[in-house]
Amino acid sequence: MSVSDQIMKGLLDGAILGLISQGETYGYEITKKLEDHNFPDISEGSIYPVLLRLSKKGYVNTRMVKSDSGGPKRKYYSISETGKKELKVFKDKWEKLNSGMNSLVRGD
Repeated sequence: MSVSDQIMKGLLDGAILGLISQGETYGYEITKKLEDHNFPDISEGSIYPVLLRLSKKGYVNTRMVKSDSGGPKRKYYSISETGKKELKVFKDKWEKLNSGMNSLVRGD
């Protein structure tokens, strides 16, 4: 795995946790919201491992909801208290990293 792939993996965890913190949502909706925010190369297949990892760490809660149209059940995700704490840590680290990277790129 390249450095850029590893960076993207870490950012995707934080981005998805941030989206879930805005309200209960499901996988396809998360994919669309990431696309709306110009995240590159995001597919439904790439977010489900992240959602599973966030769930195993206790950062999100899940519930299954029966489809109105008779289709398969849909898994909805909401942020847990532990997830809220982790998101704050992520945001704090991101602010520092982003500031430092911008300074380096600008040549300050």
